[in-house]
Amino acid sequence: MASSLGLTHLNGLTSSRVALPSSRRRVSGRTRVGGLKIVASETKQQEPDLSVNVNGLHMPNPFVIGSGPPGTNYKVMKKAFDEGWGAVIAKTVSLDAAKVINVTPRYARLRAGVNGSTKGQVIGWQNIELISDRPLETMLKEFKQLKEEYPDRILIASIMEEYNKAAWEELVDRVEQTGIDAIEVNFSCPHGMPERKMGAAVGQDCDLLEEVCGWINAKATVPVWAKMTPNITDITQPARVALKSGCEGIAAINTIMSVMGINLKTLHPEPCVEGYSTPGGYSSKAVHPIALAKVMSIAQMMKSEFQDGDYSISGIGGVESGGDAAEFILLGANTVQVCTGVMMYGYDLVSKLCEELKDFMRAHNFTTIEEFRGASLQYFTTHTELVRIQQEAIKERRAIKKGLASDKDWTGDGFVKESESMVSN
Repeated sequence: MASSLGLTHLNGLTSSRVALPSSRRRVSGRTRVGGLKIVASETKQQEPDLSVNVNGLHMPNPFVIGSGPPGTNYKVMKKAFDEGWGAVIAKTVSLDAAKVINVTPRYARLRAGVNGSTKGQVIGWQNIELISDRPLETMLKEFKQLKEEYPDRILIASIMEEYNKAAWEELVDRVEQTGIDAIEVNFSCPHGMPERKMGAAVGQDCDLLEEVCGWINAKATVPVWAKMTPNITDITQPARVALKSGCEGIAAINTIMSVMGINLKTLHPEPCVEGYSTPGGYSSKAVHPIALAKVMSIAQMMKSEFQDGDYSISGIGGVESGGDAAEFILLGANTVQVCTGVMMYGYDLVSKLCEELKDFMRAHNFTTIEEFRGASLQYFTTHTELVRIQQEAIKERRAIKKGLASDKDWTGDGFVKESESMVSN
């Protein structure tokens, strides 16, 4: 038995997109279906398949280590692969790591209940950490070693540079030489070095973004994802620019600019470094609803404006369970990234995520990720339309007869139900 939701998958861009070399795409040979089909097995239920093919990259599951501390060196990235993560995005690298100087402490947590309590559940996490402070040559050596040891696993380099065409071109070339499978461009780090036009300074300026994306995509021979900042009024604007400028995927969201809090005993902000602090990036469970809204907006834009091609969304923000991941996928995400969750619960979190996502799929008779990707987009509309829908529903309910109009309408067989239909409590 099969039923169609009548949805169109988010297949990508219009024909106006700049043509890219065929080498940019790892064609899996799989033909994507335009309509979303849900197939319920009439006999034994088929075991859910979590594998995904994204921009020609095959992953055993949609769970990706997000760029940050969980991908900061060979040891931790190897651990991620050994635990079974679908892909790993390394911590962001640049040409000159000597300019990157971190401080300690650089994290602060927000707990449910009275902040400062050690008993409440951690719902928010702030960091003022910069990109990788390790020499680029060291990171490149480790990328190459990982690809030699795990040739069939997906390793993605995260890159960020100053506003300099030659620097971007050199960085793209050098990371590609290690054999990495794709590039994620950090256009979204909310803190550190904005004066050098790095991170969110680019992602918040669509003209600058278009130019830099042009440089990168003219040089890259592997798929490129643009990582979006949520610290902007309309996230679809930079996402649209990135896609039109040649990127194959959008990753959203990076952290939200924040001040975690003030210590009411010392009057100093957190995280406190020698009595001082600076605004930083907010993540963890509390940002999940915001991330869902941003991904939904991007997915709707892509569905409306970019119909042709194999383009992707990687959802990021507060993923701690398989259900959290399912929500992103239902809103159109192909993959789901986890960073803070790994810092809080460890690399073996992926086993829990996979099993819980399978449980969700079993409950709905889904056998593949593609069967339900984007399925919930159809239920979003404008507030004006919500009012119209509800008014029509009320009108229909009022049209249904309540109780009996007269004594002649009583029947013997339905006497009890007819009595109940006229009871008010």
